Amino acid sequence: MPKGGVALFISQSGETIDTLAALSYARAAGQSILSIVNTPESAIARESDAVLRTLAGPEIGVASTKAFSTQLTVLACLAIAIARARGAIDHAREAQLSQALTEVPARVAEILNHDAAIRSIAHDLAEARDVLYLGRGSLYPIALEGALKLKEISYIHAEGYAAGEMKHGPIALIDEDVPIIVCAPSGPLFEKTAANVQEVHARGGRVILISDKAGLSRAGELASYTIELPAVDAFVAPILYTIPVQLLAYHTAVLKGTDVDQPRNLAKSVTVE
Repeated sequence: MPKGGVALFISQSGETIDTLAALSYARAAGQSILSIVNTPESAIARESDAVLRTLAGPEIGVASTKAFSTQLTVLACLAIAIARARGAIDHAREAQLSQALTEVPARVAEILNHDAAIRSIAHDLAEARDVLYLGRGSLYPIALEGALKLKEISYIHAEGYAAGEMKHGPIALIDEDVPIIVCAPSGPLFEKTAANVQEVHARGGRVILISDKAGLSRAGELASYTIELPAVDAFVAPILYTIPVQLLAYHTAVLKGTDVDQPRNLAKSVTVE
């Protein structure tokens, strides 16, 4: 490991055993330890040189949702601070990114106003056996998050893919019985993702398109369902697009009658290897 390096560890509980093992390895290799945790008295927090708290409050559900959103926010703040300290961005860009983050709570409130529409889409998802999620660039991890939450709490098989990889396997699975959830804010990458939507539509797939007004005007007519999100800086888009995919999983699980807070076979923190 590099001399003078920093190792960053992210954990809601701060007790995950494999993360702790990696932390011990990094410390033995002379790394400084920075952690992002939600539980300040946890083992990972105690073993860290510096702690960035997510301040999410108690996370009751096993399938962490607000913890994930706050982790993204803390990481965004850290990225801004490091970029400014290294001179990678100027004061104007720092202010622009900080303002975008400051507006996130208000934009989230707008999304929550669409909860009834998301719940109606969940009626369709609840009948599916397989669901695919697509995202491009920084939205690819959000596709993974949506698939993870759906499989964890509704027990529906779901997979997240980078949109550019759709032709390398997932396209073979597409038919009228497989919903495809696409996270695609408008921007430089949107046209490529819109092409993916067209390909899904041509094969009879049912697209659930999550985008802003500009994106929906471009490709919304190809979707069976649409969820409109506010237009925001691409820097904070992953935080906002997390909310509807988590809500889709929640409402689907409720409709299926599964235990949203305590899914079968899962533990709140993995404290054994």
